[in-house]
Amino acid sequence: MRTMGIAKDVMTGHGFRVAARTILDEKLGFRTDIIEHQLAHAVRDPNGRAYNRTEFLAERHLMMQDWADYLDKLRSEAVLGEVQAQNRM
Repeated sequence: MRTMGIAKDVMTGHGFRVAARTILDEKLGFRTDIIEHQLAHAVRDPNGRAYNRTEFLAERHLMMQDWADYLDKLRSEAVLGEVQAQNRM
């Protein structure tokens, strides 16, 4: 986030994760187990802590595309709002 120009006092990595988790669940309606699997660094399995990147791949792909579309929509609305505000001046 720092490379995108987002300062530490504006958003932290943990804060971004919390916001994403909440929006994916409450606004976009994804199952919490799929969200947690995508956001987790490692998932418990019968062999202990191991990386498992293959579970729910199709659902996670759809979720991440919906997330990207949601962010694009927010950006478009923000830009439209700025243009409308400038036109009122």
